[in-house]
Parts: sequence; structure tokens; C-alpha cells
Amino acid sequence: MKFKRSSGILLHPTSFPGPDGIGDLGPEAYRWINFLAETGCSLWQILPLGPTGYGDSPYQCFSAFAGNPYLINPVLLVEDGLLTPADFEDRPLFSNDCVDFGTVIPWKLKILDKAFQHFQTSELAVIKKEFKDFCKNEADWLEDFTLFMAIKDHAGGVSWKDWPEPLRQRDASAIAKFQKSNAEVIQRHAFRQYLFFKQWGNLRTYANSKGIKIIGDIPIFVAYDSADAWAHPELFYLDEKGLPTVVAGVPPDYFSPTGQLWGNPLYRWEVHQETGFQWWVKRIQATLKTVDIIRLDHFRGFAGYWEVPAEMSTAEIGQWVPGPGPGIFDAIKNALGELPIIAEDLGFITPDVVEIQEKFELPGMKVLQFAFSTGPNDPFLPHNYPENCVSYTGTHDNDTTLGWYRSAPEVEKDFCRRYLARSGDDISWDMIRAVWSSVAVFALAPMQDILALDSDARMNFPGHSSGNWNWRMRSNKYTSLITIRLKEINRLYSRFYPEKDKQPQKRDPSEPRYFL
Repeated sequence: MKFKRSSGILLHPTSFPGPDGIGDLGPEAYRWINFLAETGCSLWQILPLGPTGYGDSPYQCFSAFAGNPYLINPVLLVEDGLLTPADFEDRPLFSNDCVDFGTVIPWKLKILDKAFQHFQTSELAVIKKEFKDFCKNEADWLEDFTLFMAIKDHAGGVSWKDWPEPLRQRDASAIAKFQKSNAEVIQRHAFRQYLFFKQWGNLRTYANSKGIKIIGDIPIFVAYDSADAWAHPELFYLDEKGLPTVVAGVPPDYFSPTGQLWGNPLYRWEVHQETGFQWWVKRIQATLKTVDIIRLDHFRGFAGYWEVPAEMSTAEIGQWVPGPGPGIFDAIKNALGELPIIAEDLGFITPDVVEIQEKFELPGMKVLQFAFSTGPNDPFLPHNYPENCVSYTGTHDNDTTLGWYRSAPEVEKDFCRRYLARSGDDISWDMIRAVWSSVAVFALAPMQDILALDSDARMNFPGHSSGNWNWRMRSNKYTSLITIRLKEINRLYSRFYPEKDKQPQKRDPSEPRYFL
């Protein structure tokens, strides 16, 4: 799919400011959209929006189709008549700088349960009709997911591999009995999904009205402890007890000397192929109902993936196994038309990966932080970029640019300064300038780099099982100087398209001067 030269910022909604301990889809999210529109950034990239499970990671969700209830904004529920100000009287005092999931999750679920109680006892005809319609329209995935979550609640939160065998194996009589005795719990989980998708849908509509397109994220693999694996075991390499026989990971690389053992179950691709990849078609279709563009994480896994025996404790021992190849994208394109997809093609890339990208004209990713360890022919240096690529200063898996620079070997820092023709004193914006000025069709940077933050603001450290995904931005960070600076760099490098910018513009002398 042909994209238009644009720019944007990577920021997950959990990082928004707000009083409930975690960013959400309320007023601060709308303020964020206004900020992007004012600066001329027309792309907002996020991480997966699913309900987080192990390690609070958006890449280990309880469903590939459901939304994260922790992102539901309580204030909007007051406007809907589902909560009252009195419901907030016992709100804990949360940190403004990070998400403490241990205190946030109980609070969010408590407030959502209050909203559900109001829903049950109040006359809210419009909302009740919307909820009924939502359940009908999304039944294909919603019924499995809500049943999965209700059983998980009943079992004390343990993984489905530890459930009683009849429920683990989806015995029809056991399932029917559970559904009958736990109907209210199942409906409560469905109601949370209704609230999430209502709030997200309104936010996306607002973003689109401001000229902002949202780049979503699909992890290639799903979590083992998910409704997807439990409801469709035939699609994965699971034994007769439902346990994985092989799991996903990547061999030793830049991020980890022992590789990354993700632990996700691997697909039986031959079964997917027999169905015309229908599960994947539905997954892409569902995601495109919530975002405008998809970033496919670990794209190389569609050509070949690293298979690790389930009993291994690291990803060092494994083997490369062929993936589904171009056939899966043929099926998706035939079903859905154009493919607004970005291929996350970082890591060990082989010719068959490139062949798939070129056949479907899928832009890959270029990360500037990776560019300075070799020499002038490094493919991550901007002068080597193709136009059909997405350039980044860094991603959620990297250190912040300032943190990277401060810890990089001196030889890399020297090459970086010489290449950028800068002193390195403003390295975050030096790198932003290089990415924005490149021929890459999209230019993006994490908000941490826009704010020139150090390693303390890092979002994720691959290979670390805890302490990730918790960075939050303070509300006072939307300064007029940052707005002006972003607007200027978007204008300079043709990534800003208001009507008035079709003709050369004189600089407003009242604006601060930046030498970008």
C-alpha cells in the first residue's frame, strides 16, 4: 500500500498522565490528539491494545481480539451515568511517573465493577441497547474470551493448563454448567469489553477527524495463557493435555546473549493453510476496526521462525523452521484488499523475508540507534534508506536516544557525531532531525526522545521479566517550545500539510529560534 510522507510519535496510552495510576482513553488522550494535530504529526503509533497478562506486557495478552479494560477512563463513565463522584472517594494516591500495576489493577477493576452494578440496576436504555448490539456483533471472539476470563477468575487467576480437566478440555457439559452458574461474571467481562471499544472507537474517530492515523501493533504470536490457545488448540503445537511442545523465541542477538525465550505457543501453519488462514484474516480484520495501519511484530517469523523445545530455559538451543510464506498475505489481501501493514523486519533477515516484503510492497523499519556500529554502508544510516521504509530514532524495545548515547562505546558516539555533524549536546533532537530529513515515507520517534529523556524513561528491556511497560509522562510536558519545535521540523522536511503550508511561509519572529 502506498503511504504518504508523514511523521508521528510512538506513545502507548498507558503512558498518558491522569489521576487513576495509568494512562487511559479519557481527557488526556484527547489532549494528546490535539497536540499531535497542532505540531503537524499525523501518525500516532501505539503498542498492542489487548488485555495484558504475564508481566503486564502488551505482547502477552489474554486475547488477540479483546481490549485492555485498564485503559477505560472512569470520568467518561460518569458522563454516561455509570458512575457518580462518590464512587471515587476511595481512589488511592498514585504515582505520576510510573504505573504501579499492583495497585492500579485492583482499583480499575473495582471502579469497573461499580459501573457494571449501575448498569444492572439503572434505566440506561441507550447503553443497554448498545451493549446488546456489541455482544451480538462481536460474538465470534467475545463468547470464548468472556468464558475464558470467567473460568480464570473462578480458578483464582491461574493459567488454563491448571484448570480442572473438563474445563481445560472444553467438555460441553462442563462448559454449559459453568455458563449457567456464572452468567453474571461472564456478562461483566463482556461489559468491560463494550466500554473499552466504545471509548477507543470514539477516540479513534476524533483522531481521524484531526487528520491523525493510528499505527497499531500485532504480535505474530499469541500468549499461551489466552482465550485463543484455549479455544483453538488445534491451531497450535499443543499436546493432548494442552501443553506446548515447542515455543517461540529468537536466538542470541543484539538484545540478549542467550536469545529471548518468549514462550508463546507456535502455530500449526498447515492447519491454518487448510482453512485459508481464516483465523488470521479475522485477526487482521478485527485490528483494522481499531487502527488505520498495522505494524506486524517479528515479521521475519512469517518466512521462518526460531523453534525452541518447550523444556528449554533459554532460547540458545533451537532451530529455524519455515513459516507460512507469502500464502498468508495472499489470503489476507484477497479477503480484505490493500494491506496497510508495516513489517517489523529487524534482526536476522534472510532473502525469503525480503521477497515477501517486496511482493506486497510492505515498508520495513530502520532504527537510527543501530546505525553507528559498522561504517558508511550500514543500512540503518539515513543515506542508505529506501523511500518505502519507516524510520525511527528508537523503538519501545530500545533505550531512549539520550540513554543509548550516554552508554554507547566511544567509537560509536564519535561516528554518530561526525555523521550528524553535531556536538552531541542535543543528541535526541539531532537524531530526530536525521530521521525526519530522510527519504523514509514515515518518520517516528518515541515521546521519550521528543522530551529528550534519559534511560529512566525506557519502556521495555527485552529479556527482563519485570520492571517494564510502566513509564508515564507528566501533564506539564506539553510545552509550547516542544510544539513549536515539532511544527518547524515537520514543515522543513515536508511532513506537514496544512493549506497554508502549500506556499513558502515566513517565520513568525515571535517564535523561539531553533537550529535543527
